[in-house]
Amino acid sequence: MSAEQPARHSSASPVGSPSPSPSSAQDILTLRALVNTKEAGVIIGKQGKNVADLREQAHVRAGVSKVTPGVHERVLTVSGSVESVAKAYTQIITQLVTSNPHPIPISSSSTRHTSIRLLISHNLMGTIIGRSGLKIKTIQELSGARMVASKEMLPQSTERIVEVQGSPEAIGRAIEEIGKCLLEDWERGAGTVPFYPGAGTSEERSSFRRSTNGYAPGPTSSRRSNGDMMRRGSSPPSPHSPSTQQQPTNLRTQNISIPSDMVGCIIGRNGSKITEIRRLSGSKISIAKMPHDDTNERMFTIVGTPEANEKALFLLYNQLESEKERRVGREQQQQESQE
Repeated sequence: MSAEQPARHSSASPVGSPSPSPSSAQDILTLRALVNTKEAGVIIGKQGKNVADLREQAHVRAGVSKVTPGVHERVLTVSGSVESVAKAYTQIITQLVTSNPHPIPISSSSTRHTSIRLLISHNLMGTIIGRSGLKIKTIQELSGARMVASKEMLPQSTERIVEVQGSPEAIGRAIEEIGKCLLEDWERGAGTVPFYPGAGTSEERSSFRRSTNGYAPGPTSSRRSNGDMMRRGSSPPSPHSPSTQQQPTNLRTQNISIPSDMVGCIIGRNGSKITEIRRLSGSKISIAKMPHDDTNERMFTIVGTPEANEKALFLLYNQLESEKERRVGREQQQQESQE
């Protein structure tokens, strides 16, 4: 079983309908992690024995993404109840520690330590970190593990890495606490663009520029993110369109939060950049006039086909990354001039 199947759902989000009505499916967590090719081999085992045992013993769905030529990282995906996912990761990490004769010496104790790199939606990072970092500190104290959250999103995705370090048992406890946080606030994970190792190569970027039907890299084209809402109708197609009979009727709505101080770079002068993103993607994009909560972030609502929304998200986050790089460069120049 490959990782693409469970990854149809929003990263680090429960599987199921966004309907608020009670459902056991809402308690299912899908948690992805980045592993190298050697670790992937240990997780899978000879003829798939290890991963098969993992599914049976932890009662989870689990798989590792296929090998991409020239890429040395793969994605591990585990789905199940919070407790089952935590148990599965504890078992996986124990296997990795056992297979590694020289584990990372994170502490001076005799307990063997290691780490796991979890892939978490950018929109859900606040849920894990908490106000003033209180939540992440609490998780570390309860579990005995150390957590390091990356500041930047991974290429061509809206995911970031949270590295959890410690003994297998401590990491398992931390993952259980993380899972609880993610399930409590799972709707914020809507619209997540998953990271796939190898994305962002020059060939893929060229393919994106040539594309006229929306950017849908590999397995994400059929993914339906949690929180997407199926709309029963769409605006009438133009009578001049040569493909009137093929117009989509299953438009979806996705919401993402953008820091207020970054909204201007996305809109552009006189709305030029957001207009271009709308034109290239084919999605309708509306922007809230005011921040929606005390995080000082403004809500972007994207409406379109899955492929159009995928392309819109790619363009939006590309614009954000460009602006971040520009600001970092400007700060460095200012520091150099002061010296």
